[in-house]
Amino acid sequence: MGKTITIQPVSRVEGHARVTVQLDDGGRVSDTKVQVVEIRGFEKFCLGRPVEEMPRIVTRICGVCPWAHHLAAAKAADAVFGVQIPETAKKIRELAYSAHFIHSHLLHFFFLAGADFLCDPGTDYLVRNIMGLADKHPILVQKIARIRNVAQKMTEIIAGKAIHPDVAVPGGFSKSISEEQRKELRSMAGDCLEFVQFSLDFAKDKVFMNLLPQIKNSPTLNTGFLGMVSKDGELNFYEGRLRLLKLNGECEEFEPSDYLDYISEHTEDWTYMKFPYDKSAGKLSMDPDQPIGVYRTNSLARLNVCDSIPTPLAQKELIDFRKEVGGVAQHNFLYHWARLIEALYAAERAVELLEDEGITDTHVRESVKPCAGRGVGVVEAPRGTLIHDYQTDDNGLLTRVNLIVGTTHNNAAINISAFRTAREVIKDGVCDEDGLNKIEMAIRAYDPCYSCATHKIDGRVAVRVAVVDSKGQVVQTLGN
Repeated sequence: MGKTITIQPVSRVEGHARVTVQLDDGGRVSDTKVQVVEIRGFEKFCLGRPVEEMPRIVTRICGVCPWAHHLAAAKAADAVFGVQIPETAKKIRELAYSAHFIHSHLLHFFFLAGADFLCDPGTDYLVRNIMGLADKHPILVQKIARIRNVAQKMTEIIAGKAIHPDVAVPGGFSKSISEEQRKELRSMAGDCLEFVQFSLDFAKDKVFMNLLPQIKNSPTLNTGFLGMVSKDGELNFYEGRLRLLKLNGECEEFEPSDYLDYISEHTEDWTYMKFPYDKSAGKLSMDPDQPIGVYRTNSLARLNVCDSIPTPLAQKELIDFRKEVGGVAQHNFLYHWARLIEALYAAERAVELLEDEGITDTHVRESVKPCAGRGVGVVEAPRGTLIHDYQTDDNGLLTRVNLIVGTTHNNAAINISAFRTAREVIKDGVCDEDGLNKIEMAIRAYDPCYSCATHKIDGRVAVRVAVVDSKGQVVQTLGN
């Protein structure tokens, strides 16, 4: 009989997941599933709540991604009320979001994924993490920790607190920025920009250029990509239209409120995550060699779908990136390179916004009244396109909530990537520690946030309890 290899937990990701690799009688990989073993359920227990509470509630979906949910919810609530927020409020929202992107992208590249390519090959898994990285590169890790603190402090100055913010409200923002704060934030943004430039140069020299020949000669998962672009086709994290680049080169661009015309959602009974897919494909197939309807989001997707980046330093890096990788970038590892280019854009954008003295204008909020309506709020979260879709009754109480998170968009691709990697590293039923880590690396490239992504659409919460003996063997399974 075949055998099962289980990786649990998947390390250095946000949230909880396990990988189950099924081998056939010949020791070959016959199936691989990335199973999410937590459930959040925000789409259900938010029903009946006043829509204006959503920007405060949904930050609790995740302590790593609170700003993404905060702003997507605020934008969805704006749309429900039919209000155009003041320009200054929009600038402050984008400023806070830029700081969030800086610390989030640096967190993943250095602290979560970094040990895979900055520690020596074969490093024991017990120290193949931030502790091992700190031992090998102590000064670098100190600098990273400091600048992440600076970026977090920026959001604290803007919002009053860095985690679980409550300042973006329907109609705008609840507080303005003083001139003294603008100057302080401008200095901090300059520090972030300087460090991100260093990080990108460091990563290209120590990592990307060394691995590029191997990347170019290795097999890739070829999919479509989804991301937000401005009206001019430029990279934008906060607002714009959604652009779906298909595998055949065709491109569809649409308003975020029309996403249901282009994206369908599929569920499986072995995970608490949904599987969004390209609706025009007619179905979703996660065949590792010929996937159908699969697209990807996140940093690499955004660089693939945009025409350009509106800040000079990041645009130069985008040109160099495209020159090196050629065409549409498909290799998973390139997510890391794209992530640092985006961090550079975020830092440049923060500096731009803070050099605008108009950002201290005190008109930051319009009044709103409860009403029946539908609102879709979309931002580009660090981990991919984030969709909040709300519907309310005449009293402004929620009657329907749908969330599609960046990691959820990537769910099918993550499972396929894990399958393909498992097939490469497991031979004759044998897999060593290095091979197991490569399966995890395939998942980590997407920087998944599983706390954000666990939402089911069928209203059923399937619970299974595995009873194991002293040897770790499953002796009984309870549940539906």
